[in-house]
Formats: sequence, C-alpha cells, structure tokens
Amino acid sequence: MLQTLYDYFWWERLWLPANLTWADLEDRDGRVYAKASDLYITLPLALLFLIVRYFFELYVATPLAALLNVKEKTRLRAPSNPILEHFYVTSGKQPKQAEVDLLSRQSGLSGRQVERWFRRRRNQDRPSLLKKFREASWRFTFYLIAFIVGMAVIVDKPWFYDMRKVWEGYPIQSTIPSQYWYYMIELSFYWSLLFSIASDVKRKDFKEQIIHHVATIILISFSWFANYVRAGTLIMALHDSSDYLLESAKMFNYAGWKNTCNNIFIVFAIVFIITRLVILPFWILHCTVVYPLELYPAFFGYYFFNFMMGVLQLLHIFWAYFILRMAHKFVTGKLVEDERSDREETESSEGEEAAAGGGAKSRPLANGHPLLNNNHRKND
Repeated sequence: MLQTLYDYFWWERLWLPANLTWADLEDRDGRVYAKASDLYITLPLALLFLIVRYFFELYVATPLAALLNVKEKTRLRAPSNPILEHFYVTSGKQPKQAEVDLLSRQSGLSGRQVERWFRRRRNQDRPSLLKKFREASWRFTFYLIAFIVGMAVIVDKPWFYDMRKVWEGYPIQSTIPSQYWYYMIELSFYWSLLFSIASDVKRKDFKEQIIHHVATIILISFSWFANYVRAGTLIMALHDSSDYLLESAKMFNYAGWKNTCNNIFIVFAIVFIITRLVILPFWILHCTVVYPLELYPAFFGYYFFNFMMGVLQLLHIFWAYFILRMAHKFVTGKLVEDERSDREETESSEGEEAAAGGGAKSRPLANGHPLLNNNHRKND
C-alpha cells in the first residue's frame, strides 16, 4: 500500500513534462541535478538554526538592545486568584459583563477589581519588549544576509536579465553549489520559523503566517526536486529584498527611534509594493505561467507550482492592505500602529472599560509599542 502511494506520488507525469523521466535528471558527465533526497539535510539544519538563534539572541541581540536603550515597561502582576485564573485559562481572557458580575460574586471582588485583574493578567501573557527586539534582530540579520547572498547567486546569471532563459533547456538544467546552499539555507530557515512559531510573538495574522510558512516550504521544496531552481532563486531573492527593511523598522521602533523607524517603514512599503504587487505578478508569475507553455504542454507540476504562487500572491495582497493603510495614516499625520498586533493595556484603560460597559470585549489594540507613531517622535 505504502509502496503504491510512494510510486504514484513520484510518478513522472505528475512532476515532469511529457516524455521525460527522473532518469533524465540523474547526475552524469560531471553535471549535478537537483534531487528530492537533497532536502533531507534541511531538517537538521533547521534545528541548527534554532540553536544559532538562541545564542544570537543571547549574546548579540540582548547587548544590542542594551546599547540602543531598549527599555521594558514595568508591568503590574495580577495577584494570585484561583477562581479568576481558572476562568482565564478555561473560558477566555475577555469576560463579558454578565461573567464579570458572576466572577465578582464568586471571588468577593468588585466588578472593577475583576476587570483590573484580567487586564493585568492579559498583559502578563504579552511578549516583552526585549523578546520582540531580539526576534526582530534575528530575522533582520538573516534576511539581510540572505538577500545579499541571493543577489550574489543570481546577478551574474543570464536569466536574471532575460526571463525566457529560465526555461532554456528545462528540465535538463544542472545546478551549482551556490544554488544548492542558497536553497538549503532558505528552506531550513523557514522550517525553523515553522518550528518556533508557537513560541514567537503572536500577531493578528498568526494563521496567515502559518499559511505563508507552509506555502513557502512547499514551493521551495517542489521547485527544487522538479528543477524549477532558476525560477526559485529569483522568487526567494525577490522576497528577501523587503523583509529585512520591515525587521529593521521594528528594531528601531522598539528602541524608541521613531524618526528612523518611520522613514525605514516608508522605504519598506515602497519596496514591498514594487516587488510583491508589481514585479512578482507581472514579471515572475508571467514567467512561470506563460513561458513554460511555449516549450511543453501543461502538466500537474505546472498547475501545482503556479497555484502555490497564487496563494502567496493573495497573502501579499492581504498584507499590502495593512501596509497601505498604515502608510496612509502616517502621511495624513494620524497615529499609525502595527495593524497586526495587540497593544498592551494600561491602567488608564480602566475608565474606558467602565464607560464601554465594564468587561465587554475590548477593541483590538497593538502589542504595546506602535510600529509608527507620528505624534510622538524622538530625535535620532
């Protein structure tokens, strides 16, 4: 049974154009071709990335945070209360007014005290400013290095300038060591992000982030063993071109350098829109959708790859909506926050809660530190 499924999964008609087999992609005459077995190394490399990340955050990002004067806000802890803690863990973090009244009677506290307890308890679960800074520092470092390495890998290749050459000779296209390591490192990094997503800073687009990581892992893996390597290197470099800008903006935001943060964010928004909403759909997707059909009839792998590319493109449109909304508020002088985050609640929000109906579900706020705040700038 398993052997049948295995044979069907690797059926050449699924992944390769007509009249070609996996035997055509076996190494010969000193030419090395991409193979699915190459990808096994990415799982131990992903674990290695997690170890390197741990030491990077401890010995590089933490001292850097101190150097940039990243200060943590003092958080008031919720006093021990088994009744309220049980409700918080089992029923929810945002009790409704009727639930607040019931908890008030059960715990012997006033409704305002119950609301205050839940507010402080929610703040305890929010990631610290240092944790967010260290995470952004790690991603900034990787994305910047990956972008530089990616450009070094592709800038001297003819298909970087003429995308028809992406498919010249496909799929009988040999690979070189720089392409191999670029692929393995990128795929390993995204595996490490998927492994650590449960412990990383959670934002409103948590589900979209999971979809993005899974889609990216599938795309990179498929493009390797189906020998879409030339297209894959272009796509990876394109994505890395804006990611490091966003992470650096976050770092300066957490450090309180608002002018620097805002300026970098505007640059990021411009680069993101150009690369993800212009170059990707009108150049890269055109290259992967139109040009292959000039050489081969469409096959399952062709549809699969472009379907996953479509998933990524939809995610880019989703994120572009938030980016443009933030940029618009910034340009118009309004307060701009990271639309994906939950802001830390302060004691001053107690009056707001009372005015809004006590324990009623509060509106989503950003994670304590707005990404852009045009009203409170600090000189760089």
